[in-house]
Amino acid sequence: MKRSVPDLMNSESPLVMVTAYDFPGGKVAEAAGVDLILVGDSLGNVVLGYDSTAPVTLNDMIHHARAVRRGAPDTFLVVDLPFGTYHTGVTDAMRSAVRVIQETGADAIKMEGATPEVVEVVRVLTRNGIPVMGHVGLMPQTATAQGGLRVQGKDDESARRTLDGALALAEAGAFSVVLEAIPARLARLITEKLPVPTIGIGAGVNCGGQVLVTHDLLGVYEGEEKKIAKRYAEVGRISREAITQYASEVRARAFPTRENSFVMKDDVLDKLY
Repeated sequence: MKRSVPDLMNSESPLVMVTAYDFPGGKVAEAAGVDLILVGDSLGNVVLGYDSTAPVTLNDMIHHARAVRRGAPDTFLVVDLPFGTYHTGVTDAMRSAVRVIQETGADAIKMEGATPEVVEVVRVLTRNGIPVMGHVGLMPQTATAQGGLRVQGKDDESARRTLDGALALAEAGAFSVVLEAIPARLARLITEKLPVPTIGIGAGVNCGGQVLVTHDLLGVYEGEEKKIAKRYAEVGRISREAITQYASEVRARAFPTRENSFVMKDDVLDKLY
């Protein structure tokens, strides 16, 4: 049964969230029994081949989220609002969020950042019945301004900004806050202070839950190990080996075999000849 926002906020066990970007990804995640699925704008890097999340459009997110929802109809679904869809004011943010909810069947949206402008957007959206998940620490949409894909919160200013941002998002109505790539001790402090669950990625074990990019935990891309992720399988290597074997058998005429082929009666074939 799909979990609700109050249920997630009051969970006594750590929340499990993974990303999904298509129908089979959603189907597998739901079968595995995760608590939440995130259709992240990381699909730009993971699925669409961009070198950042910046080119991802709202239409991209809606297209992929609809596919995930078809695969996971009974799992709480969170969809990222991509870069530029909520930075131009409350009106544009509301329009973007409503489109996502109406067109995908998502249960919540996620936004990066905790500037006063973003916090106000969170406040307005939640007041209008749209659940929002916040996101502080490393924020891929604006990573260039943060000095690249680097750990955040290691110095006084950055740590204070991360803590204050998370608190502001919770106060504005966010039901959860993602903590990405920050020191574990800082994540623990934030988790203790927030009245809503934190979801960590590269933020230590003491968060209220964890999220990983499915392609990272499955090892889809060979040679791309990341400190913040654990590879639970080597799907990329297995897939490459399988396709290599297929290609070899085709070239040797070892595939298809009789078991993979269809037959017809001799008299039918004789007439054709």
